[in-house]
Amino acid sequence: MTDRYELTMLRAALQSGAAHRHVVFEVFTRALPPGRRFGVLAGTGRLLEALADFHFGPAELDVLRADGVVDEATAAWLADYRFHGDIHAFAEGEPFFAGTPVLVVEGTFGEAVLLETLVLSILNHDSAIAAAAARMVAAAAARPCLEMGSRRTHEAAAVAAARAAYVAGFTATSNLEAGRTYGVPGVGTSAHAFTLAHPSEAEAFAAQVRVLGADTTLLVDTYDVADGVAAAVAAAGPRLGAVRIDSGDLAALARATRAQLDRLGAPNTRIVATGDLDEHALARLASSPLDGYGIGTSLVTGSGAPTAGFVYKLVEVDGAPVAKRSVGKGTRGGRKRVLRRHDPAGRAVADIVLTAAAPGPEPTISPDAALSARWAGAAGSSGVTENSRDRELLRQLVVGGKLAEEGLVGPAGTARARAHHAQAFAALPRGARDVGFGQPCLPVVHTAGP
Repeated sequence: MTDRYELTMLRAALQSGAAHRHVVFEVFTRALPPGRRFGVLAGTGRLLEALADFHFGPAELDVLRADGVVDEATAAWLADYRFHGDIHAFAEGEPFFAGTPVLVVEGTFGEAVLLETLVLSILNHDSAIAAAAARMVAAAAARPCLEMGSRRTHEAAAVAAARAAYVAGFTATSNLEAGRTYGVPGVGTSAHAFTLAHPSEAEAFAAQVRVLGADTTLLVDTYDVADGVAAAVAAAGPRLGAVRIDSGDLAALARATRAQLDRLGAPNTRIVATGDLDEHALARLASSPLDGYGIGTSLVTGSGAPTAGFVYKLVEVDGAPVAKRSVGKGTRGGRKRVLRRHDPAGRAVADIVLTAAAPGPEPTISPDAALSARWAGAAGSSGVTENSRDRELLRQLVVGGKLAEEGLVGPAGTARARAHHAQAFAALPRGARDVGFGQPCLPVVHTAGP
């Protein structure tokens, strides 16, 4: 779960003494994917779980010695390695923008430098999926989105993707492990193979209804959609839960299917569409009489942006700011605060990044008790400063290597992140819901502060 250069840096830093210096690393992205209006931070719950298990056992150390990656002194140090520092981060599910630190790691250089790959591999994947999922949920316009991408990605990534999609507003997943580990509701009925395995479509539908009940979803496009709809209603009756269409002109088929279901006395039967959908397809289907979507490939690959582009950069050493000056890859030194500023109606207007390296006045805080109350109920604790329209985005997750509070991991952490995302996304400017090519929906202002 790490890269070789982290261990070679550690080896040299132990020799030079730099391993014991107190440092601050920040995770941020330099730019959102082209045309995207926001990102969504996801994966912090998984990161905290992984952090608890991140250590080096005898078998790993034997390989590292044999390969010459570490010497005996470094191996002895790694044998006792546990992260004892602090971590601050945005709440999981929080929308983010370029240039804002979404996670901050503080500790000794030796302890903190080893976390780079662990942090970035989890956050880059999960945040890419969550951002794509949030765009799809916005395009679906209150119609439920179902995650069905397990067969289109690595088996471990499938579980993480299902969780990230749920955080960003998807209602259920086909992935059983995501349900067991994170409490994501499950969904799924049958594929075309089930219909083909029976002598006729009618017999396949009758078998499914006998086992799963009339409220099941029947897949009606194995042969002919209109014939399939007629057979589905014949098998389940007017209480048929839903029909699924997986191919063809979905808009036209949805209109024809809705009319046919109504004629057959099944006006409450839902129509679910699947088949290589993304947020742009969902936007085009907005006027169709569809009741939900199943989405796979585009979701689990980030819908064209498979990584969030996060980097892990050193910004402070022993209390002094440090920064890169590399062309095109410069960084801003110093510890930072991040505030999200809202207008009197509670709508976000800007993210403000205050660098602690230079002293300055406290940011202006405007009282708004109603907004404070609105945020105070989100996911337990939302980080609002009482009686203000400025919300602190970085909150402490790890103190001295231990979780700062309960409920950050597992099913509880997943549910908490989902609730926070819904509230935080609702406060973004309305343009955030537009999935067309555009600019970030909030400006980021950098300034000196306390």
